[in-house]
Amino acid sequence: MKVAVVGATGMVGEVMLEVLAERNFPITELIPVASEKSVGKELNYKGKTYKVVGLQTAVDMRPDIALFSAGGETSLAWAPKFAEVGTTVIDNSSAWRMDPSKKLIVPEINASELIANDKIIANPNCSTIQMVMALAPLHKKYNVKRVIVSTYQSITGTGVKAVQQLENEYAGVKGEMAYHYPIHRNAIPQCDVFEENGYTKEEMKLVRETQKILNDKSIAVTATAIRIPVVGGHSEAVNVEFTNDFDVNDVRTILHNTPGVTVQDNLDTKSYPMPIYAQGKDDVFVGRIRRDESQPNTLNMWIVADNLRKGAATNTIQIAEYLVANKLV
Repeated sequence: MKVAVVGATGMVGEVMLEVLAERNFPITELIPVASEKSVGKELNYKGKTYKVVGLQTAVDMRPDIALFSAGGETSLAWAPKFAEVGTTVIDNSSAWRMDPSKKLIVPEINASELIANDKIIANPNCSTIQMVMALAPLHKKYNVKRVIVSTYQSITGTGVKAVQQLENEYAGVKGEMAYHYPIHRNAIPQCDVFEENGYTKEEMKLVRETQKILNDKSIAVTATAIRIPVVGGHSEAVNVEFTNDFDVNDVRTILHNTPGVTVQDNLDTKSYPMPIYAQGKDDVFVGRIRRDESQPNTLNMWIVADNLRKGAATNTIQIAEYLVANKLV
């Protein structure tokens, strides 16, 4: 099993390598890939040293699977070239997510849609993944009608430059800015660029990707995405209106029995999800589960996950594991 990691020197790429090692993914040959400026650099994987190669070299090596985390432009240009030589690409950028010919996969929800001919598979946005992990089992039982979500997103979603900005500001050092404003002691109500409708791309990803993953365009979603000075993961306040009524204890039971979801919801012990505890973990954590008393059939939840793991690297590798287990590569 030849596996290429495209963007191996980036923040998500590094976590991909960690997760591949942790999960003992069956690799016979690892191909770390990055931009020309990183070619020749060395990185360590399971005690062995590997040299970073360029994209064309990686294509010529014909890997079985290529895990992409190198941005949308790179993916649009290079994913088809890998696919042409028979490589199955699992892409972490937004490039292919809304392409009707490409599948948008969260393995616990819709991996069964995959077939051997799927040569470019899209990994959803980090904030979408953690939300649909909680919504999907509830949608089956109660039918989701409308979702109002406010996200409180980690700076790691922006990348290394943002982490450096926060560290500089915390230390009182002037440096390069990832954001238009300071992030230390601040909350910035803008994740990604604005679209014509006044919503950011990040907010519209939550709308469009949720409908595609749950295969239901009738689900109404509205979102506000906020960047906060946190490293460990993304948090979301989610208000869900269902067609059918529910029992709150039944909701907890359904979520408790959902693979990949951990319920943290004990008010007596002040147990609820927080990014400081989610960091480095693969589960999606759900708590503050309660009825919205302002209108019928409506639920409030607080959802937290490590955006670099289940929100990116782990989900990508779980897709690869499904492909291998089902002999689709």
